[in-house]
Amino acid sequence: MIDRAQPFPRSAFSYWQPVQTRWADNDCYGHVNNVVYYSWFDSAVNRLLLERGLLGPDAEWVGLVVHTHCDYFASVAFPQELEIGLRVGSLGTSSVRYQLGVFVQGSDQPAAQGEFIHVYVDAGARRPLAGLPAPLRHALLPLLKPEEQ
Repeated sequence: MIDRAQPFPRSAFSYWQPVQTRWADNDCYGHVNNVVYYSWFDSAVNRLLLERGLLGPDAEWVGLVVHTHCDYFASVAFPQELEIGLRVGSLGTSSVRYQLGVFVQGSDQPAAQGEFIHVYVDAGARRPLAGLPAPLRHALLPLLKPEEQ
């Protein structure tokens, strides 16, 4: 038997990005298709990194996705305005666990939540770094979930 994931409340997240659903996001069942959620997660993480100057074509290191998952609690569909909440679940030696929630605007409970794990590697050699770069660690520490700080 699989244990059902428990949703994190809105208060568990401290970084937010608005998302507008699109007509093309809906599938034949009348709700947003599951692959779209992963696109929102990827965009939220990368936008955070871009905003903090941690992602770009000349970077010496990059984050490679090694794990993703998503749990669904309620359907969303076009046209709805959503908010993607992001927090850092954990910082490892060369990895970061990003946790994300998809909230209908104004809702305290997520319609879905998931995670992305990035392993940070040397951009050229594609081998894991010996430690997270100081600018990355410094930028992500404020987003670390309270029990991990």
